[in-house]
Amino acid sequence: VQLVESGGGLVQPGGSLRLSCTASGFTFSQYSMSWHRQAPGKERELVATINRIGGNTNYGDSVKGRFTISRDNAKYTVYLQMNSLKPEDTAVYYCHVGYFGSWGQGTQVTVSS
Repeated sequence: VQLVESGGGLVQPGGSLRLSCTASGFTFSQYSMSWHRQAPGKERELVATINRIGGNTNYGDSVKGRFTISRDNAKYTVYLQMNSLKPEDTAVYYCHVGYFGSWGQGTQVTVSS
């Protein structure tokens, strides 16, 4: 199982970013996926989850209404669209497939003026 995140970077407050996570080594369409984040000195927290076909999504309270998780099973990719970014969204963002307990290497998102 391999998960590779991309799309992070430096963005100003109020800006947007779209993260991508491309999976391999398993049948992507058969498993729920999730995004998590970890800020310096804090525990890793759940950001969003999506079921196998993308019809059911859930979000952490701090990102509801601003972030959107989606997936393209044909491309073995899960996305995280992040809008109205705030400095407190600064963290390393990780892709996760819970069934296998696997994590990607993470991608840094920094929100700063």
